[in-house]
Amino acid sequence: MEPEEQTTIHASNERLIIGMRIDTSLRDAIQVELNWMASATWVWLGWRMHRNCFHLNPLLASGVTIFVLTVCLTAAPKPVPSMQVLPLPNHEISFQRDGHELMRYHFGPGLRRPFLYPIVGPIGRSLTRMGHPHDPESHSHHNSIWISHASVDGVSFWEDRGSPGRILHQRVERFTDANDAASVMVVNSWTTTNQVLLTEKRLLTMRPLARDEWLLLLDLQLEPRADTATFGKTPFGLVGVRMAKTIGVNDGGGEIRNSEGGINETNVLWKRARWVDYSGPIKDKTIEGITLMDHPGNPNHPTFFHVRNDGWMGASLTYDAPRTVMRHKPLRLRYGLYVHRGSPKPAVLDEQWRAFADLPLSALDPIRK
Repeated sequence: MEPEEQTTIHASNERLIIGMRIDTSLRDAIQVELNWMASATWVWLGWRMHRNCFHLNPLLASGVTIFVLTVCLTAAPKPVPSMQVLPLPNHEISFQRDGHELMRYHFGPGLRRPFLYPIVGPIGRSLTRMGHPHDPESHSHHNSIWISHASVDGVSFWEDRGSPGRILHQRVERFTDANDAASVMVVNSWTTTNQVLLTEKRLLTMRPLARDEWLLLLDLQLEPRADTATFGKTPFGLVGVRMAKTIGVNDGGGEIRNSEGGINETNVLWKRARWVDYSGPIKDKTIEGITLMDHPGNPNHPTFFHVRNDGWMGASLTYDAPRTVMRHKPLRLRYGLYVHRGSPKPAVLDEQWRAFADLPLSALDPIRK
């Protein structure tokens, strides 16, 4: 509360006293009192408020007309969050840090499934790509970063051809902007011909890190529409990442590493790990990469990773065995993607994984049908 200010105005040999008490936060009541002293009689003037202005109506008393007093209050501008999510035309959402896009979410009705592209690294280039660099037709489903699975009650949501399975956007539930994170929560339906198999709640959160690095959190809740749904045994699903061509081991001389000390496809493919890192050149003499991290709360942690020297990696939910999910107990998952400079040492990646694992799980409310 600001200290009281008192102003004296003289009119017709009488004294007009205006006392103002202004709370600059505008959270408490703002009082404006106008007292007119004449012949030892106090006359109180009423006030009304319109937007941020107080208007005192004129009053005729003892042959003296008191003028209209208007006090306009201008609130201090609120801080602008450095991390923001901005809805765009054509069913897209841009994730930005200080006005610079780092990631874009695509969820148009014509897509087989939503995806994220680009994934912009510290120097400003995308570390992912759309499609396989040498087999773009049969691997057209390799859309940068995506969520899908090759067998849900026998229906594949993985490929672009040969299956009726589609993951369709239903609605955006909320946007959140802040200095420490920006997020969007959406609801999707995993559908086949005239049937919904799963309802999915997806929370995408971008968190800034030092040196223009950042962390993407993928929070998922999958609820069967029937009493149960079974994710079949397959290495394909639930998270896929198609790296930029120049980062791939084969095309660019990049390198794959995992938390257990494995290097490249031979020693990382279908092995359990807490994380897998894919790093390589994004321009001459500049290395960047992405670390895909499995959360310790996931049911098959540490998960199996499906990783190839041709530039792709994925976390396999059901590589070793099928998993049945019940409607009254939805499947809750979290994955993290650390977007970084250089090729960090394993100890640094272990530290990033521990920081990721220690983050509190975001609340995902029951899915509204």
